[in-house]
Amino acid sequence: MAQAVDASKNRSSDPRNQEVVFPEWRNPQRGNLETPINASGLTKWYINNLPAYRPGITTFRRGIEIGMAHGYWIFGPFAKLGPLRDTADANFAGLLATLGLIVILTGTLSLYANSNPNQPVATVTVPNPPDSFKSSEGWNNFASAFLIGGLGGAVVAYFIASNLGLILGVFGK
Repeated sequence: MAQAVDASKNRSSDPRNQEVVFPEWRNPQRGNLETPINASGLTKWYINNLPAYRPGITTFRRGIEIGMAHGYWIFGPFAKLGPLRDTADANFAGLLATLGLIVILTGTLSLYANSNPNQPVATVTVPNPPDSFKSSEGWNNFASAFLIGGLGGAVVAYFIASNLGLILGVFGK
């Protein structure tokens, strides 16, 4: 039994673990770890170029971009995997379901905005969180733009899915 306890002590102080995993910013009080995944240059570049963290864009543009992406990709599962998938009204049912979910998501964003959210915390991956997420007004502006972008993205996806034959005919496929 004493050997098992000694082995677990040795495993936690294994020098191989200390070569690649460090406390965030070398401060053990932070409660986060820098790993080869979250501290790599590629990961930092990717996350910091997402609309939520991209520097130099307005809160409204952040919300529009994120909303459009969500409206566009949420449409597919509702239209193609929903209960009406084998009917002529599948795309329209997918559109209505997507619009409903976008409205619900906007409501949850507004609720969060009005709950006095905590200030964003700088991390290894996102060292400078945007100012737009530091106030309730910024979150409300983001939610409004998310609604507009989400509805627009869903409508674009609906028109593309409904007119796919025409679009392919125009491009000669």
